[in-house]
Amino acid sequence: MAQIEPQEDGHLRLQEPAAAGCGVIIGKSCVASPCRWLRRLSSQLHWSFVLAVVAVYGACQGVGNAVGSVAAGYYWKDVQRVQPSAAQFYQGVTDAPWVVKPLWGLLTDVLPVAGYRRRPYFVLAGVVGVSSMLMLSLHRGLGIMPALLALTAQSAGAAIADVTVDALVAQNSITHPPLASDMQSLCGFSSSLGALLGFSISGLLVHSMGSQGALGLLSIPSALVLSAGILLKENHVSEFDYKQVHKKFYKAIQSMGATLKCPEVWRPCVYMFVSHNLSLDIQGGMFYWYTDPVVGTGFSEGFIGLIYAIGSVGSLLGVLLYQTALKDYPFRSILLWGQVLSSLAGMLDLVLVTRLNLKIGIPDYFFAMIDNSISQMVGRLKWLPLLVLCSKLCSPGIEGTFYALLMSLQNAGLLMSAWWGGLLLHMLSVTRMEFSNLWIAVLIRNISRLVPLTLLFLVPQSDQNSTLLPAEMLEGDTAEAVRAGSVEFSVLVQEDSGCISPNMVAEDERTKMLDAEIEDVESIPLVSKSGPAIDS
Repeated sequence: MAQIEPQEDGHLRLQEPAAAGCGVIIGKSCVASPCRWLRRLSSQLHWSFVLAVVAVYGACQGVGNAVGSVAAGYYWKDVQRVQPSAAQFYQGVTDAPWVVKPLWGLLTDVLPVAGYRRRPYFVLAGVVGVSSMLMLSLHRGLGIMPALLALTAQSAGAAIADVTVDALVAQNSITHPPLASDMQSLCGFSSSLGALLGFSISGLLVHSMGSQGALGLLSIPSALVLSAGILLKENHVSEFDYKQVHKKFYKAIQSMGATLKCPEVWRPCVYMFVSHNLSLDIQGGMFYWYTDPVVGTGFSEGFIGLIYAIGSVGSLLGVLLYQTALKDYPFRSILLWGQVLSSLAGMLDLVLVTRLNLKIGIPDYFFAMIDNSISQMVGRLKWLPLLVLCSKLCSPGIEGTFYALLMSLQNAGLLMSAWWGGLLLHMLSVTRMEFSNLWIAVLIRNISRLVPLTLLFLVPQSDQNSTLLPAEMLEGDTAEAVRAGSVEFSVLVQEDSGCISPNMVAEDERTKMLDAEIEDVESIPLVSKSGPAIDS
């Protein structure tokens, strides 16, 4: 349903970008020739992986989230007729499945179904999404709780699909390090283009079909996810011992705990959680104000969709700007400016709510489109580096689970920000008809976005093309992944998967044997021209 200078430097500026490698070449070709860029990614990562990304990020999260957010807003407002603070709370409840993403990650990492690790979970996500949205659409007079359960089930299907494709992205980030940022850019492009299409038609769909009918159309993106699962090329796991699943779960949890103990991992995790938690979400109140014809702007369904569609163009521009100019800057620099710009962009909402735009002669509809475009662009610039950072923190063998854990931390922060925002709206008495204190909520939200800057020292100083995990956690598993073309289940029962000191590793005979194996495969290229390096 999102990724600086050191604190002691005393000034805010972008550092010089790191030396570019394969990722920069592909990044430039992304803008110069998108088709050639996609063909190159398809040849190196397999076309079915690209198809899965487009289905999940483009159709399900792009088009689906765009249509769903507008339709759900009108559904809670006009069909269920709840207050803005209640709608904000219900939105947080429907997002709850995204907080338990590690559970879906554990399943896709350690529990194959019919011999496949990823395909069955795409199929499951599609079935859950299709059935829940059809039920919500066809059942008239649905109560609040059944409707909430249906929307939560649809969100769960989207979360399962998301964690499954994220597992593939993290897995490929390990075996193809230079392509990590390009894979995130592919996800961002797909999501932004899908959102642009979805928001463009969302208002028209709500106006012509009603909010329930528009929500029923969300079954189509879920059906595409199901199709992607059927077509995904993946190695078949033969003779899997399901009696050992509980041991694999235990070992995966052990490995995650050991990885989280590493300072290189837990420090940026704290920053990511606090950053999202303190960015208060008051979109429920803003939506009610947008559609109020007396006090607010009184925008129609079609114009609400148009505003969000223009905002998606800003999101797409953010992806292009990141891919062409910012993806080689250090994490601290890009996240610092992302946080500052996020607070400044939020001030545009304050201008709109206080109607200062009318005093300077700018109409509401024009200013709202500018506001949403800039906010979406800045949000994308802030989100993409965090996604790259998460993919760099994943340990081999549990990449799906651990990436899901990192994303769930961010989603928990977003969930809490929605609840804090709902509480703030309630405390300021912002209701369906009363918006006099909405400007105070906007101001508090913008100020709160600057507070995480005090924790920027927790973010790694390195550039976005670097490997962040200690070499001891990667070298043996990465060599095996390169040789086999995928990360096998055997890594989950490996005992030594935590942060090991270099001196201890140097004395470990098993590690010496692994080092010898790595030397044997040094000549094998990380980017294979003949086939994918995923489960195929």
